[in-house]
Amino acid sequence: MTAGVLLSGCDTDQVSLATNAKANQPVPPKLLAAMVEKDMDLQSPILVRLFKQEAELEVWKQARNGQFVLLKTYPICRWSGDLGPKVREGDRQAPEGFYSINPSQMNPQSAYYLSFNTGYPNAFDKALGRTGSQLMVHGDCSSRGCYAMTDEQIAEIYSLGRESFFGGQKAFQLQAYPFKMTPANMAKHRNNPNMAFWKMIKEGYDHFEVTRQEPKVDFCEKKYVFDAAKPADAKRDPVFDASAKCPAYVIPEDVVSAVREKQGRDEAEYAKLVARGTPVARMNTGIDGGMNKIFAAKIPEGSTGLSEGAEGTTLQMLAMAKAPGTIPGHVNPPKPNLDAVATAPAPQEEPVVAVSAPAAGTRVATAAPAEKSQGGGFFSNLGRKMGMGTADTTATTPPPQATASVAPATTSTTPPTAASRLKAAVTRFVPGHDKSKDAAKDAPKPAVAAAKPAEPAKPDTRLAQTRPALKPSVGDGAADSGQMSGAAPAVSSNSFDSRFGAMK
Repeated sequence: MTAGVLLSGCDTDQVSLATNAKANQPVPPKLLAAMVEKDMDLQSPILVRLFKQEAELEVWKQARNGQFVLLKTYPICRWSGDLGPKVREGDRQAPEGFYSINPSQMNPQSAYYLSFNTGYPNAFDKALGRTGSQLMVHGDCSSRGCYAMTDEQIAEIYSLGRESFFGGQKAFQLQAYPFKMTPANMAKHRNNPNMAFWKMIKEGYDHFEVTRQEPKVDFCEKKYVFDAAKPADAKRDPVFDASAKCPAYVIPEDVVSAVREKQGRDEAEYAKLVARGTPVARMNTGIDGGMNKIFAAKIPEGSTGLSEGAEGTTLQMLAMAKAPGTIPGHVNPPKPNLDAVATAPAPQEEPVVAVSAPAAGTRVATAAPAEKSQGGGFFSNLGRKMGMGTADTTATTPPPQATASVAPATTSTTPPTAASRLKAAVTRFVPGHDKSKDAAKDAPKPAVAAAKPAEPAKPDTRLAQTRPALKPSVGDGAADSGQMSGAAPAVSSNSFDSRFGAMK
């Protein structure tokens, strides 16, 4: 009873944040040294940004001058879904938007080593009727709608969040984006159906970029509003409701001016990129998420999926680099979703962007007149004039020893089938796949007297070479061992969320 009385007088947030050795690991000395170099306090506020296409998680920390400075960038081991926001429960989408993380969302008893809940759905998501729950940033490098790091990485990120709460931060902001909101990326994805949403959250991205302050986020009329303040003649702060009409508010003039200037530069650069004919990114709905190139290089037949590697950097070049954490043996690298590819409609031609004058060295798509029928000659032309056939091909007499020759391949005019699209997707997204071999397979082969019996396939033992699990702390393994791979994270009955859920 004495222990219970003492416990009730403690900071309950701090007790729930560090209930075991995993959750109580100190901030690594290297990060402490970086904080000293960047004039930061250990317990100053943090802010987190996530980027799917780059597969990166950034931790920003407030320096003593009050501005946020980038402390460290972590490669994301695995995220699932497509570029775009989460819409409904079970769509495997990792959320995009602005979310607030308070101490009750930190889960020291996570089935995925350590984790924190993103807070999806926020008020904006709910106003649009979007559904979903338990969307996490966690360890284990396995994702079904979450952002998965390695155990070692989430231990560091968790410790930084814990210390910011101990320093008095009530909640830290999580900003999740499809990609870094640069003019180049906006031009590349200009035909994406999510562009209206992306332009809206880019407003908040720009506010942070020009102020290096956490933007204040509100919602009204089913849209985001950033850094809203009460008008000069108002007696109280505006009250926002995501589904209601926006109240009267103003945005500080210095912020408006800086954001307007940045957006003007971005729009000018965007226009130049479009005029130059910047290619439009293809919609790859058959691919389930992505992973950072540093992890893809360590996995047999690994692929970055919808994430992208740096220019000039291949997976082979990164094979010898050290991965930032342990990759579990059950990791599932991004691969084509075979069911989605098989049922997907036939690929459409990308729209051509009209430009006034082509830049030097830029290729411009033009409509060329159809070429005359190939293979025409005197007799074939004569035959057509006499009404002896309209086909483009003519019958020819086979040469002697026809069995030793290969007939010329003809171009099929049949629409692509589900099987052909499936094969094309696998060819496009499986790294190291030699397309010339497929061409050789598809070409007609000469007849032979007898076919050699097929040799039995040798088993692939690469996936069996699992690495020992290296954890950044000892103990607590028994608590996680009962969790099935892929199951939703379970919150302990002794966690802050369960004991104080009614206070949210």
